[in-house]
Amino acid sequence: MMNAPYTDLRRGLAHTLTIARFTLLEALRTRLPWIWAGVLAFFGAAGVFINQIAITESARLQWTFYASGLRLAAVLTLAAYITSSMVRELNEKGLEMVLALDLPRAAYVGGKLLAFLGVAVAMALLAAVPLALARPLPAVLAWTVSLTCELAIVAAFAVFCIVSFRQVVPALLLIVAFYLLARTIDALRLMSESAILGKIGDARSVFEYAFDAIALVLPALERFTPTEWIASGSADLAALVPIIAQALVYALLLLGASLIDFYRREL
Repeated sequence: MMNAPYTDLRRGLAHTLTIARFTLLEALRTRLPWIWAGVLAFFGAAGVFINQIAITESARLQWTFYASGLRLAAVLTLAAYITSSMVRELNEKGLEMVLALDLPRAAYVGGKLLAFLGVAVAMALLAAVPLALARPLPAVLAWTVSLTCELAIVAAFAVFCIVSFRQVVPALLLIVAFYLLARTIDALRLMSESAILGKIGDARSVFEYAFDAIALVLPALERFTPTEWIASGSADLAALVPIIAQALVYALLLLGASLIDFYRREL
């Protein structure tokens, strides 16, 4: 009896790793690797083109465009893959078949998220390969870690959206809205403090309070994966600590929210 919780934990971990393994194998067998390779080739070729037409600081402009463009492309590619993959599995009744094997729901969601985090790591590492050949390695490593953390939050939010909505279009729209709002919340807060809004009565204070409240619950994605690290060739390694902490906290919170919603639903 004393070993029962330990045994259940081991079984749950084994189930989680099994789900993660098969999800990763599925990702490798789909078009995702080829799509990501095509995205890398496109931004690599576009960067070379910018290098050729730039008058000054051609290398800086080339890799700045590459880094900034790939960041957004990675977010959209990962979000689209997660939503389409999970919705397809739900529509094909694959989830019912898996849970019919007496598999805990927590192991299913945790395994899926773990696999998608693995996909995020692979995407970030592949994106960093051209940068590592042209830019200082410490800056590239910091940029890669930060991009991985950013993709981890997007992956966790995508899983939460699919568990909640179970449809591709609403989930994708919510993911894009969440990402853009988290990316621009600091700019919106600065705009709310503008003197122009002070001429509309109490509108200025209302906007300030609203954006401050939103900023409290959103990750500070505008501080993630700064292109300046690649452009300047130097990175503030101390800035990685809050980035990693935020990614861990938000991933766990979103995982918990997904489990709560998943357990209360009837399949």
